Amino acid sequence: MSSLAATETAFVEKRPLERYAEPAQPSLVGMPRAMLAQALAEAGVPEGQRRMRVQQIWHWLYVRGAKDFDAMTTLSKELRAALARRFTLARPPIAAEQISVDGTRKWLIQLPGERAEAPHEVECVYIPETDRGTLCISSQVGCTLTCSFCHTGTQRLVRNLTAAEIAAQVVVARDRLGDWLAASPAAGASGASADGARAAVREGGKRLISNVVMMGMGEPLYNFEAVRDGINVIADGEGLSISKRRITLSTSGVVPNITRAGAEIGSMLAVSLHAVTDEVRDQLVPLNRKYPIAELLEACRNYPGLSNARRITFEYVMLKGVNDSLADAKALVRLLKGIPAKINLIPFNPWPGTKYECSDWDRIEKFSEVVFAAGYASPVRTPRGRDILAACGQLKSASEKLSARERLALRAMAMTD
Repeated sequence: MSSLAATETAFVEKRPLERYAEPAQPSLVGMPRAMLAQALAEAGVPEGQRRMRVQQIWHWLYVRGAKDFDAMTTLSKELRAALARRFTLARPPIAAEQISVDGTRKWLIQLPGERAEAPHEVECVYIPETDRGTLCISSQVGCTLTCSFCHTGTQRLVRNLTAAEIAAQVVVARDRLGDWLAASPAAGASGASADGARAAVREGGKRLISNVVMMGMGEPLYNFEAVRDGINVIADGEGLSISKRRITLSTSGVVPNITRAGAEIGSMLAVSLHAVTDEVRDQLVPLNRKYPIAELLEACRNYPGLSNARRITFEYVMLKGVNDSLADAKALVRLLKGIPAKINLIPFNPWPGTKYECSDWDRIEKFSEVVFAAGYASPVRTPRGRDILAACGQLKSASEKLSARERLALRAMAMTD
């Protein structure tokens, strides 16, 4: 690689500062089936029994939400004891919880760091709606990229999450919401919210968490193997059982891994486009300097399984005076011609210190009309959780806390919308 190319790569992509440090007694929660089978081998389970034992433990973990080996009554007492000596069923602890005025919940989840006294933190957000409940999960502690409009991009990239840590976020959320089969009230929940959680699970097995989006902290396609394996745990029909048609992976455009994601993951795809020219996108999404728009859209056209029934969602944040002209709308339609797509228009969520402003509502509506007239669904995303920094582009771990003044400024912005 030339020195110029190396410099540009370093400018576009951050490098992880740490690696995952496995605890002395690992948790089985979130482990892919192959890892779980290996854990059983370490506990002395004969090879001929492992497949059956994996299936039993899988059911207890992901259907019943078991938190203790003693609850796994289909396993012998001897096996339960052997597992308890080597492993735990511990979930990543919740360091903090915030609940927005609109019902959105944000959890700050702790993960092990290289130093025990300095755990890592990621954020996980639950967004309830009348017809679905969406869980937004993270793939990295921090983010590889430096998108200029995105609050999360202002922090360091500490490390990639493991597959187990990715899947465990769904387990943590189901614990907190009481979203398990025959679940008891969520710890700390009370009143109508806990009653609603229990009722939702009782009514024909309906779950509070019906959809998962990988739109939290991190660029998923820079942590490909762990994201793939974690999604497979989440989608497993004999466990957490969230269909891949209800799982959306969002990328800023890591072109070499887009086709691979379609072939090996098979989830729905969302692309953070945000501009119609390389000149503008270079500034908003610096990764564009490595993988420009033409290459990105060619990869989208070749996405395995792409059809009118499995459209790609193109995310487009509306920035006043930057990318919101009617000419931009018309150019967007031309760019996406021939790609089965939905265009998700996102009102910019302000954060302290940003140089950007949200487009006027009248401009957003006119932009949407141009896109809709061209035959594309163009919903305008309703901002959620702004008062707790949970809205799109605002995730930021407490390891890099905002000052009290910044938080007050953000809340003031949210109240004026």
